[in-house]
Amino acid sequence: MQKLQIRYPVPYPIHIGFDLELPQAPGPRALLYDLAVRDYAQRVAARLDVPLSLGLPGGEGAKSLDSYGRVLSWLAQQALPRNTTLYVVGGGCLTDLGGFVAATYLRGIRYISLPTTTLAMVDASVGNKTGINLPEGKNLVGAFYAPAGVYAELHTLRTLPPQTFKEGLVEAFKHGLIAGDELLVNVEPVSPDWEGLEPYLARAVMVKVRVVEADPTEQNERRKLNLGHTLGHALEGATHGAIPHGVAVAYGLLYAALLGRAHGGADLVPKVLKLLQWLTPPPPPRLSWADLTPFLSRDKKKVSQALNWVIPMGMGRLEIRPVSEEVLVRCYEEFLELLLSLEHGTTKPL
Repeated sequence: MQKLQIRYPVPYPIHIGFDLELPQAPGPRALLYDLAVRDYAQRVAARLDVPLSLGLPGGEGAKSLDSYGRVLSWLAQQALPRNTTLYVVGGGCLTDLGGFVAATYLRGIRYISLPTTTLAMVDASVGNKTGINLPEGKNLVGAFYAPAGVYAELHTLRTLPPQTFKEGLVEAFKHGLIAGDELLVNVEPVSPDWEGLEPYLARAVMVKVRVVEADPTEQNERRKLNLGHTLGHALEGATHGAIPHGVAVAYGLLYAALLGRAHGGADLVPKVLKLLQWLTPPPPPRLSWADLTPFLSRDKKKVSQALNWVIPMGMGRLEIRPVSEEVLVRCYEEFLELLLSLEHGTTKPL
């Protein structure tokens, strides 16, 4: 088992491993879970003596105003008081939703996150970000709110579809680019049964832990974690969630690498193309730059009227700055050409 700790601004443990010991919270307890992991959630409820549970379908549909209101009403109908602990079991969308519910029900109750996907373990459940989507864009409503702990049970990863497992590792790859860590960028050997899985995931999480401790509320350093997410979120929004988050971020990383190359940085495009060849996602819909503009204009990373892009200038070297429309459009045209070559298998093996 790997035991990590976020020390600032609110300390809490992060445990990653097999057959984890889970904390039994004092006081009233409730459980919110993803229906895809109902069996695991029921075992958790029985083991921790949690009498109340609510299951929801996972995925981006869970991060809606409707789902948010439904969970709040359910908690209120049970007359659960402020000393309640909410256990949240599921993928990244459920942990985002559950954390935001905990942040706002009775102005804040305790919650414990039990992520069950690679995406949630490596990224979504760590770092105190909670929130939901609006029809106008992703993550436009939320709060910084820390869990009482994160417990990533690796047995749950064996229940994932192989493609879902791989999509979550895009965030680990991203952490490798941010930290300049070639081991994290090498995702090819990683599988649910790989003997190096536990330390690999812990290594990826530690990249985020260090960044979050340095900048908990995303005033400066933490913005680097948005690498690949600016275009990625726009693709998700423009396709109404048809592109899974991990795939959208992989496409966003390719576009970011093109921006870096256009600004004189090291050429990271081959690394990201290799990731996409390993990921083998279905080709995205053909979207024009104009299709994405409304979603980019509402991106939560805007400062005043300027949209700042996270640009990788090399392994471990990132810049955050606005980019001219001319360069954005030119790189997007290159991006579409590369996707077409991937789709037709004409990109050379890397």
